[in-house]
Amino acid sequence: MKIAEALALRADAARRAEQLRSRITANARYQEGEAPAEDAAALLAEAGEVLAGLETLIRRINRTNAATALEGGGTLTDALARRDVLRLRHGLVAAAADAAAGGGQHGYRQLRSELKMLPALPVAELRGRADDLARQLREVDTVIQRTNWEVDLLD
Repeated sequence: MKIAEALALRADAARRAEQLRSRITANARYQEGEAPAEDAAALLAEAGEVLAGLETLIRRINRTNAATALEGGGTLTDALARRDVLRLRHGLVAAAADAAAGGGQHGYRQLRSELKMLPALPVAELRGRADDLARQLREVDTVIQRTNWEVDLLD
């Protein structure tokens, strides 16, 4: 099984666990004289099995990511950390550029006596940095995605 397939299974198992949680809480109590729609104890046991499988899958994915060396140095885990930080950095720089440009605010003054709003940051430079970060993010993400479809999951 490839890492990408394991990631899809992990997402499915996480969704299944969340659905079971919802069903358990909906059936954990019932009115006297009535029967619950589903057996909460059986659902709880099923959720335990799903979560045990999820834990095993996550361990295998993490072990594979840490052991997979990439061209240019580093591991897949390193690339994932880089991608996460690039996303945060891009969001920060783009938000700063939008705020400095007055995003969501009208720059029009109704009266000449009203104070003018001026940017405290260089908008064009920030937009350029955001574009460069977006490019780096795409490149790292492409390497990660390609690797996910090429590398087999470790036991």
